[in-house]
Amino acid sequence: MKKKENQFVSLIFNIVIPVLIMTKLSGTEGRFALGPAYSLIIAVSFPLIYGLYHFVQAKKVNFISVLGFASVLLTGVMGLLTFIDPFWFAIKEAAVPAIIAIVVLFSIYYNHNIVQKILFNDEIMDMERVNELLKQNKKNELFEKTITQASYWVVVSFIVSSILNFTLARVILTAQPGTTEFTEQLGTMNGLSFPVIAVPCTIILVVVMFFVFKKIKEYTGLQLEDFVKK
Repeated sequence: MKKKENQFVSLIFNIVIPVLIMTKLSGTEGRFALGPAYSLIIAVSFPLIYGLYHFVQAKKVNFISVLGFASVLLTGVMGLLTFIDPFWFAIKEAAVPAIIAIVVLFSIYYNHNIVQKILFNDEIMDMERVNELLKQNKKNELFEKTITQASYWVVVSFIVSSILNFTLARVILTAQPGTTEFTEQLGTMNGLSFPVIAVPCTIILVVVMFFVFKKIKEYTGLQLEDFVKK
């Protein structure tokens, strides 16, 4: 059995520790002061190490994981380059969810729906039973349309995330990279990204999933507990 990711540990390594290091230890004075460069390097290393560890444990990798890993690495590299304008950080922050939105759109167009594979698969739902009843009730085409509609809403959630990422970065990142002030701002931005960006987008995804669950119940007669795996 594959080892499930501990979401609390993920939150600690990917958000809490990096934010604390960048906002509290990036100064140049004090006993525990690391300076802007070292604090940024150490802060970024936590999500990178966690990502590698989780990859080794799960023994699988996916496009979104690779993109997130590359984004964190790029943040560290760009943060050390003092000549880069903060505007490009906003572009980078917006680019990650924008790329995911584009990939999902292409997957819908070319009939290789990523959303269906990730959110509605055999690990989450008893798709064999669902597909059998859909076939019996001749609701296959309706269900495919439902999945497509849900996928477009997922695209919308990533577009919203891209806009919020860009806006948050432009508002907060005003100092020049390589300075203590910039590293502190970067930490603040990462800390705010969860309530400002992740929560609204997660709500959209949850609504999408329950929309599909409702349609499955309508098309097959199954109750939620009958097709969602515990």
